Amino acid sequence: MKDNLIAVVRSLIFVGLALILCALVFQFAGYNALTMLWAVADGAFLRSGAIEQSLRWALPLFITAVGVGISFRAGFFNIGAQGQFYVGAICAAFAAEAFKGGPAFLVIPALLISGMLGGALWALWPGLLRLRSGTDEVITTLMGNFMAGLLLVYVTSGPLKDPSGSGQQASSRPLDAAYRISDSLGLSPTIIAIAVAVGVLMWLLVNRTAFGVLASLAGRNGTMVEWQGARLWKLGLSSFLISGALAGLAGTIEFMGPNGRIASGFLPAHGFTAILIALVANLSVVGTAAAAVFFGGLASAALYLPIMAGLPAAAIDIINAAIALFITARSKLVDKVLRLGGRPS
Repeated sequence: MKDNLIAVVRSLIFVGLALILCALVFQFAGYNALTMLWAVADGAFLRSGAIEQSLRWALPLFITAVGVGISFRAGFFNIGAQGQFYVGAICAAFAAEAFKGGPAFLVIPALLISGMLGGALWALWPGLLRLRSGTDEVITTLMGNFMAGLLLVYVTSGPLKDPSGSGQQASSRPLDAAYRISDSLGLSPTIIAIAVAVGVLMWLLVNRTAFGVLASLAGRNGTMVEWQGARLWKLGLSSFLISGALAGLAGTIEFMGPNGRIASGFLPAHGFTAILIALVANLSVVGTAAAAVFFGGLASAALYLPIMAGLPAAAIDIINAAIALFITARSKLVDKVLRLGGRPS
């Protein structure tokens, strides 16, 4: 418990340092740092409707980030969440075409399951390569992201192309309104229920099952887990599949919810932001929920910054990059202060 609290406090310190650094950079670039910080807070949480807009971005990020955390806990660096997110959405879009005209109470679950299966399958082959051949999963999952991005371009320009599109961006045919799980605002009781269910199930999996305990131990010392009779390859493959399935579910939610279609290159930073959220949360499910709300707020503020502070929306990408830089750095000084002179983690 103490170690978890220390990790959370350390993350908050690094996030604060990243925000201060960005404020200084923007100040020297000719912008008002205080105005920028206020615009971020106002756009994310304070203005009317900001909380709803922040949750719109936070819930899919939370679902993907929880899956990333499961994989990281087991010691496997699956950074292919973006590709799994895309493939999940693609599979759901194909399923929507196949089940068109069916009753909504059957089609909606079928689309969600199709998206999860698509994401899981896209995580399966890097997992098998890692566990059977020792291939570096960082390289294969990163390659998977690029491959999935190209696959998305292909299906939205070919098999799923919307013939009535403007031609400015390739996109699929719109999903029938009967199968949508939210309007364009992207927040609905259905999406909230899915996110809560994912959070509860993953918390139970991590904290109340043998898989969760063994996976966490495997992430620290896989050899010891094998000595105790556990099958490391089963733990690893399961973590890849769970991670991919949740990323695919998030992609399906975007398809069935606010977007109502898939488009080439949509939400290109979703998977990498989810990885950052998992790291900020120290792979804790509860911490991931809080971090997802924070980063969802940043995504919401990106639409607000050009109006309030004159900053381009890309300023949020700079803030995210700064947080990533600080959160992945190890500060012995901070660790020593937090541990009151104890041994750094």
